[in-house]
Amino acid sequence: MSEKLWYLKRCDLFERLSPKELERVESRSRARSFPRNTPVYLPLDAADSVFLLASGRVKICHLTPDGKQSILAFIEPGELFGELAVFESGAREEYAETTDPSTVVMIPGDEMQRLLSEHPVVSLNLTRMMGLRRKRVERRLKNLLFLSNRDRLTHLLLELAEQYGERSHEGLRLRIRLSHQDLANVIGSTRETVTMTLGDMAADGLISVGRRSILIRQPERLAQSVERVYTPPMRPTTRPAAASSGS
Repeated sequence: MSEKLWYLKRCDLFERLSPKELERVESRSRARSFPRNTPVYLPLDAADSVFLLASGRVKICHLTPDGKQSILAFIEPGELFGELAVFESGAREEYAETTDPSTVVMIPGDEMQRLLSEHPVVSLNLTRMMGLRRKRVERRLKNLLFLSNRDRLTHLLLELAEQYGERSHEGLRLRIRLSHQDLANVIGSTRETVTMTLGDMAADGLISVGRRSILIRQPERLAQSVERVYTPPMRPTTRPAAASSGS
């Protein structure tokens, strides 16, 4: 089994496609590896492909009017991104950049359009995925307008805990490793403010902070501080090692 086909088979969006359909998508796709901190696509690039992250991690960003980076989403292996190419042609507005060494499968936009028209379940799954991402971005925008830096950071930590939290006897450890600047770029703050706020939270016994790592010691209490219902973390998906192309 080729690596491209292996990656496609393990994408939830394509799980109900027949082997023949998967092989057709594979034949029209190409895989590419990117080093850490490398653009996958940039603003004004042609929006003619959809991307499947096979391994690594990618962040979706845009530049604010004053030239600062704003992070819209983090993409995990098995997820699609750049999906607006399916619905509108022209140039991209946002950009995608790797945060770890990553492998990406590029699927032509017209191939995705065909899948959506012929397979309603693919269309439904893609719509749900886009709706969830939009909900998160809209919630962050609302927080940016009305909440303090500490409350915005608290909401972000709880959101990350839902997606990337691993339970332990100490609390919830975030599997995603983010710098203080990354956190600031998500909530529209500064690195200095985030560092100071994390220190205050640690002093209150809510979290512990290491080098690019965060342990949430009291998630229920953290959620109560912003009048939010605590949601336990999603169960992480275990993916076995990829089959070699010769198998």
